[in-house]
Amino acid sequence: MARELPRTLRSLAPGYQRGIDADDYEIIVVDNGSPEPLDPALLDAFPGTLRSVRVDPAPPTPARAANLGIEMASAELVGLLIDGARIASPGLLAAAQLGCRVAERPVVATLGWHLGSTRHMDAAGAGYDQATEDRLLEQLDWERDGYRLFSSSILAASSARGWFAPMGESNGLFMPASMWQELGGLDEKFALPGGGLSNHDMFHRACGLVGAELVVLLGEGTFHQIHGGAATSGRIGWKEMHDEYVALRGRAYVPPQNERLYVGKVPDAALEQVEQSARWAIDHRGAEPA
Repeated sequence: MARELPRTLRSLAPGYQRGIDADDYEIIVVDNGSPEPLDPALLDAFPGTLRSVRVDPAPPTPARAANLGIEMASAELVGLLIDGARIASPGLLAAAQLGCRVAERPVVATLGWHLGSTRHMDAAGAGYDQATEDRLLEQLDWERDGYRLFSSSILAASSARGWFAPMGESNGLFMPASMWQELGGLDEKFALPGGGLSNHDMFHRACGLVGAELVVLLGEGTFHQIHGGAATSGRIGWKEMHDEYVALRGRAYVPPQNERLYVGKVPDAALEQVEQSARWAIDHRGAEPA
């Protein structure tokens, strides 16, 4: 993800992230056996505290790499972005801190978006590619105001129900370190490239911890850059991923049904997304979970 990672790191850097000081957090980057190791100059240029480690040889699933990053974390609050291609909204870290203060055992979750007007598994047919995305990001001037990304993105399939209904997974998930230890991180038995439904499974298990309270961040999220990932490119389809989940868990996957406590502020650029989320929840009241 040599093209995508610099933007991801920029979105997590002091100055871009609002309401939080550089000394209040660290970033841990885990290179899961990339063909070309991370450029040390990129990491050295990060204006905050950053550590990195490389897994090599590495399995095709990111589960081991994610678990290693979680284990390396020294803070009381630990967050996970499952890949290096996700631009964070400007208030993500500060809102996550706040979210962890409103419940005794918080599972703080964010929704995920795909940049552009189509989900990335359908991008080829829609004529959306990396060059198109580069132009879009330049036009948005997102580094000056990352909330503009809401106006040019579409909810990922696992977040398609919006803010006011169950989500399938979270690609910006935060919990106290003690809860990560209790959970055991991602299940490394999920072996498909890209991890299959390992992130879904982890989110479901987190929400099922005794006393866990699901806190959803309003107005914040992560934005996926197109990069030919196993799932978002369509190389690995839902059926194959779900079949692996059923083989491991003995049941179909259903999003966790926890009641949600909301924390955050809604920027003007996200108002239409809020409206769409409310409309979906109204239209599907009383429907069976799926």
